[in-house]
Amino acid sequence: MKLVVTGATGFVGQEVIRLALQNKSITSVVALARKEVPVPNHTASEADTSKLKSIILEDWGQPYPEQVLEQLKGVNACVWTLAVTPTKSKDVDFEEVTKICHDYTVNGLQSMTSVAEKPFRFIYTSGVTVERDQTKTLPFLQDYRLMRGRVENAVIDIAGKHAPAVEIAITKPGGIEGPGHPKSEALTSIWAQFGSTPWVHVSELAAAMIEQGLSGVSQETLWGNDLQKIGSSILKAEDYAPMD
Repeated sequence: MKLVVTGATGFVGQEVIRLALQNKSITSVVALARKEVPVPNHTASEADTSKLKSIILEDWGQPYPEQVLEQLKGVNACVWTLAVTPTKSKDVDFEEVTKICHDYTVNGLQSMTSVAEKPFRFIYTSGVTVERDQTKTLPFLQDYRLMRGRVENAVIDIAGKHAPAVEIAITKPGGIEGPGHPKSEALTSIWAQFGSTPWVHVSELAAAMIEQGLSGVSQETLWGNDLQKIGSSILKAEDYAPMD
């Protein structure tokens, strides 16, 4: 399988790449980013790091250039982790946040669909607080949460128009723990309002998303407990990213 990863230098994206490099069913791992993406830390000794290839994309808001599309040709799945997080969104102009979260995602899905193998599996990373119902009034981060909901709706709509050639899974974890990202009581109380498993380990999240790309989408929306169940069933103890 040829797998594309966006947000490849981020916390989740790096873990997806790390696990993908040691997965023998994945023949190519393409990191789509603005700069060269290095091999992640703690990559297993048996991992095939030669599978990792960086593709530089400078303008994410325009149709992908032919030279980029040529390198993406034949992609089987994409794990899309590129976004502005809720915390960082407070320090960025909301128009720019929307462009990165919404426009880049929609453009990416459409561009990859044009050159992908069928079925093409698009695994989109969202969050448990994101709201698709645009009529709702939300108690906190309303503009951000509704905007991310519009992204989910757009991804679902695009996939529906291309079905069965495009399959999507939308992952909606709460807190994501892992190296440098410990659980906190404050966030636990927030995430607990939205589901029975407020935290998922980054390795379980990454493994679950990879599995959706490899074996097919099990359901359109994957919540924290779904991700935890799938990921933990795949991983061995030594596969988890070590805590710093």
